[in-house]
Amino acid sequence: MAYDQYIAICKPLHYEIIMNRRACIQMAAYTWAAGVIYSALHTGNTFSLPFCHSDTINQFFCEIPQLLKLSCSDTYRRELAVLAFSVVLASGCFAFIIVSYVQIFTVVLRIPSEQGHQKAFSTCVPHLIMVSLFLSTAGIAYMKPVSNSSSPLDLLAAVLYSMVPPLMNPGPEWNIVPRDM
Repeated sequence: MAYDQYIAICKPLHYEIIMNRRACIQMAAYTWAAGVIYSALHTGNTFSLPFCHSDTINQFFCEIPQLLKLSCSDTYRRELAVLAFSVVLASGCFAFIIVSYVQIFTVVLRIPSEQGHQKAFSTCVPHLIMVSLFLSTAGIAYMKPVSNSSSPLDLLAAVLYSMVPPLMNPGPEWNIVPRDM
């Protein structure tokens, strides 16, 4: 979405050429591939663990940190490997979003009209807020040590990163991209 916003605001006359079907398919394919690799890493890691503790987890749904608590073996190295991959993946996405929005805001601040500023910021700021909310709450949930987790914080973080961003997404009919700047 950050790249789409960047093209729509910074290169509006080239939008149809750049954001063609092929580009959208490639972006979706990269996203799906990263998700499949990430989930395969978690799934393979989880299925190779021996479990001997209670099968009850204190969470709304099956989360990796809570599953790791149920394991009989030492999970430190596994957690570290998954954490390292998570940090690389999240940092890459976050860096791409930041670079896109820095370029967008640079272009927007050069727009002479106040109405142009408002249109551009009204489409960009909600996305930045949701990305920040998602990454910060997911970071809290997944980056803290498993043994030191407090249940109310885990539950709150799970609600914030899994339910609030989709609820705040108004849908494609509300995504009004300012093209007349």
